[in-house]
Amino acid sequence: MAQPTGPATRARLLAAAFELYTTTGFLRTTTPALAARAGIAEGTIYRHFKSKEKLLNECHLVANMWALELLRRFDIDRATPAPERLGTIARELAARAAAEPALIRILLTDEHDPFLDDASRGLRRAFGEGLVHIVAMGKSDGQVRSGPAELWAAVWLAVVELAVLRVAAGEWPADGANLTLALEAAWDAIAAPDRPTAPAEP
Repeated sequence: MAQPTGPATRARLLAAAFELYTTTGFLRTTTPALAARAGIAEGTIYRHFKSKEKLLNECHLVANMWALELLRRFDIDRATPAPERLGTIARELAARAAAEPALIRILLTDEHDPFLDDASRGLRRAFGEGLVHIVAMGKSDGQVRSGPAELWAAVWLAVVELAVLRVAAGEWPADGANLTLALEAAWDAIAAPDRPTAPAEP
């Protein structure tokens, strides 16, 4: 019986890649291991992706497109201040980390950078630039401390990443006190001295 090659098979292969690339590691993951995890023959992989690298880039495409769509929600609502925007983004990241930890690990890791194509690098850059834009808006409103917006976006993301990856690892609940404290700390790290307090947990 021929191996199925439709969307369901592609979805299983992507799910296997997300999991193995973020646990076993990209270089240590073999195509037989991918096929076994997806429940397909090894040759079926190449009906969907030309190489292991192409499959990795597809994982990054899926993760970064989701993250960019998250940022685009605020393109229409210009009235929401930076603390609330960043708080919402962080909580959405945490919720997704609880539901699909491998997707968030792919989104936040930089260990795959040497294997990414120009399109994947562009998407990663766009996500970072989107966060910088939000922080810059907060700076112009007097809510973010003086200094480069790129610096404060990186500081904020570093704290949020630590917390979100704890959620992805199952160490923290996505609605727990530790996460709330971490998100408050992320905002406090970049907030102007006379700033509003971090938004309370909804």
